[in-house]
Amino acid sequence: MKQLQIEDSKARSLYITATIELKEILEDSFGKDFFSGKITDRIKTYEDACSELGETPLNELELKDLGFTKDEINYRKLKTVTKALNEGWVPNWNNSDQSKWVPYFRLSAGAFVFRNTDCEFTYAGAGYGSRLCFKTRELARYAGEQFLYIWTEIIQK
Repeated sequence: MKQLQIEDSKARSLYITATIELKEILEDSFGKDFFSGKITDRIKTYEDACSELGETPLNELELKDLGFTKDEINYRKLKTVTKALNEGWVPNWNNSDQSKWVPYFRLSAGAFVFRNTDCEFTYAGAGYGSRLCFKTRELARYAGEQFLYIWTEIIQK
């Protein structure tokens, strides 16, 4: 018997066009939930986003030794999460018909909390950054709530 090693992202891409037999093999190896069609079922952590993209998580200790601050490291994490959740979608800032959704936050009783989402068509606000926008309102809401701990590190600290 030989053992096959395959990256998570490659297994997902193979699964899409696989035969029924290959899908069964992949599901036996990775679990059926692994191939869920909904990105928010797969991405619960920064490490999940890295896995989805086939990237290695940041080595925070090494980056801190190089002089990166906590907010810079967490901004990089949010860029990875945003890229994974958007599944290849990239905002076109020249297209005013394309919606670009962002989570926004508020300070409530001393706590930094997710508030809502907003949609911008042609400009990027300095409060959230154009690289951290989402293709749908649902994804922006999910990112704001699920990854609040990371947003807090770049916005509030």
